[in-house]
Amino acid sequence: MLKVEGPLDFSLIGILSSISTVLAQRKISIFAISTFDTDYILLKSQDFDNAIQALTSEGYEVIT
Repeated sequence: MLKVEGPLDFSLIGILSSISTVLAQRKISIFAISTFDTDYILLKSQDFDNAIQALTSEGYEVIT
């Protein structure tokens, strides 16, 4: 599971869209859960390392 570090301001838009686009381009399926102040991204365990690599290569900071 990945967590988008929050709390996120409610007026922010496109955060989950940007992340899911990066993962979709790598053919990584996700299940997203959004709350009012953060997002969670669930993915298959075998895709975890590829997801981390994809996000860091696009400039996202990933803390494990």
